[in-house]
Formats: sequence, C-alpha cells, structure tokens
Amino acid sequence: MNTIKILFVLTSHDELGDTGEKTGFWIEEFAAPFYYLKDRGADITLASPKGGQPPIDPKSASPDFQTPDTERFNQDKETQELLANTIKLAEVDAADYDAVFYPGGHGPLWDLAKDLHSISLIESFYNHDKPVATVCHAPGVLRLAKKADLTPLVQGKKVTGFTNGEEEGVQLTNVVPFLVEDMLKANGGIYSKSEDWAPYAVEDGLLITGQNPASSEKVAELLWNKLN
Repeated sequence: MNTIKILFVLTSHDELGDTGEKTGFWIEEFAAPFYYLKDRGADITLASPKGGQPPIDPKSASPDFQTPDTERFNQDKETQELLANTIKLAEVDAADYDAVFYPGGHGPLWDLAKDLHSISLIESFYNHDKPVATVCHAPGVLRLAKKADLTPLVQGKKVTGFTNGEEEGVQLTNVVPFLVEDMLKANGGIYSKSEDWAPYAVEDGLLITGQNPASSEKVAELLWNKLN
C-alpha cells in the first residue's frame, strides 16, 4: 500500500501578546502525534509560515511538562533537525498530502488563525475529502476557514478545543487574541468538552479536534484510524 503522507503545520509566532514573554508551539502536542504517526509508517512533512525553526513555547520544555514523547524528542537529533528546517507554508501543495495536523500552543492564535496560506490549505484539504486534525489551541486555525458554500468550516460540526476554564487556569484569558471555545461556538460549532486538562477528542466527518495537550495522541489515533 502507498505510504500515508501527513503535513504538520506549526506556528512561527513567538510573542505572548504584550506580556514580554515568549510563546510558540507546545512540544507535547507536536511530539506525541508525530511519534504516534511516524511509528506506524506515516511520512511526515513539517511546515510553518516563515519556514525554518518554529518557536517552542519555553513553558512546554520545562520539567513539569515532560512526557515519554517529549523526552524521546529531546534525545532525537534527526527529528530536531527536521523541525529546524520546516518548509514555508506558501510552498506547500495540499495535493501532495493525505491529511493535515496542527499542533497547538498559544502561537497559532496570532499567526495561523489569520494566515491566508493556512486558511486556503485547510479549505483545500477539507474540500478534497482529506482530514483536518487540530489539538488544544490549534482549533483556532479554523476560525476563518469556510466550506465551499462559504459558511464557517466548523458550523454544524462537533468540535472541541482549549476550554475557557483552561485558559483561565493558565491566566491568559485577557492576553490571547480570542478564546478558542468562544470562537468555535460563535462560528456555529457544536462544542463539547471534558473536565479541564482531561484527554478528550472529537471526530466529525473530516474534522478531528482535541481539547488540550493530554488529548494530542488521541487526535493522532483518530486521524490514523480515519486514514486507514
């Protein structure tokens, strides 16, 4: 059978609003799905708006947030090298891939949520019957994406994403450009969630969404099963 090709799209944004602190993507949300899919034989390409090394959220690299997957990544020079050389989103053709996956972290709320290349990629995957998977803050990238009939992509779809309670928990409610839970509801998504920080993922047709970092592997599992 043909190798399954999956595109991972990472943020290039590293400023946490006006706080003077750094953000980026959350390592666990990259590492858990990456290894889950790679270990099953997927061919993964990494892209970001600016290309090159996407910023890692420094908090996600702290000892408190290490998992077996992030520890594997820390020892894995080959994947670190791959990550340091992401291709530019503008150079990506959705036709080359079977699915797209967006890891979260706060970064995507600033750049990918309104990046025209990202929006058009998401729409292209969706309109060609290819799965679009996002986790944690990454469902924010669906904000401006539309179906062929120009209604919001998430309208009438079962979705989840980082909860208002979780954002409150990390004290960034007033820092982020928008709240993922509120946006999904405002766009007509049928939003559901589990308790804060518990693993929870939802699949509805081509859309797969996960609530928080702990949901990353669950999203990858749903995506893999869908592609097989």
